[in-house]
Amino acid sequence: MPAPNAISTDKLARIIGTPRAPVILDVRSETDFATDPRLVPGSIRADDRELANLPPLPPGPVLVLCQAGHRRSQGAAAWLRAEGRQAEYLDGGFVAWREAGLPLIQTDHLPPRDGQGRTVWVTRARPKIDRIACPWLIRRFVDPRAVILFVAPAEVSGVAERHEAAPFDIEDVFFSHRGDLCSFDVMLAELGLSVPALDRLAVIVRAADTARLDLAPEAAGLLAVSLGLSRMYADDLEQLEAGMLVYDALYRWARDATGETHNWPTNKPRAE
Repeated sequence: MPAPNAISTDKLARIIGTPRAPVILDVRSETDFATDPRLVPGSIRADDRELANLPPLPPGPVLVLCQAGHRRSQGAAAWLRAEGRQAEYLDGGFVAWREAGLPLIQTDHLPPRDGQGRTVWVTRARPKIDRIACPWLIRRFVDPRAVILFVAPAEVSGVAERHEAAPFDIEDVFFSHRGDLCSFDVMLAELGLSVPALDRLAVIVRAADTARLDLAPEAAGLLAVSLGLSRMYADDLEQLEAGMLVYDALYRWARDATGETHNWPTNKPRAE
């Protein structure tokens, strides 16, 4: 029977990709990780015996997972609680998550972590749609602490090389448009994120980003909001923070509310 400080795979799956998601530490052994180097979305690799030397973690609850939910994750969660953090472990660990068919991140094309354990990404300045959608995806499903750099188009490649960053949404890089697909589509495919809500959101992003508004009725609204935000904010990072809320809302709609409608007046008497 799981301990009171255990969290089920079902519960974790409901909050991953949302602002309520915990900081997730993957403390699997190097051998277990080498056997399957995929990651639960949003997780950070850590050594359960070196928690005192971890780079500063974001505030909020922590979820620890190991291969099967035993001594590594339970001990690490207990250690973090002793340090004053709210911490739980994943019941059944990585194996239970994988066997439930829940999403896992392919790590092949992720940039290396910096000295604080963060991934770094770089793209063109003055974002509109793809360059807000992709950072949202990165921060909600890949690395909550990811550093996003916005620079002049001509400098993206040089900045990427200098800072070991992953360039995106610019010509001739890995994470960019391919045929009819936009960068958000490509990122989903290469990360191995096949989730119905994200697939639905991808169609809306693609339609708005490539001027094919007929692909999704919601695309015109996303385009209008994106263009409005780009005119409200002169600072790209401030615009990104505002855009995160837009994509949080779209993701929850795509996951939970596509069948819901709204009408007015709601208290109109029924016809006799």
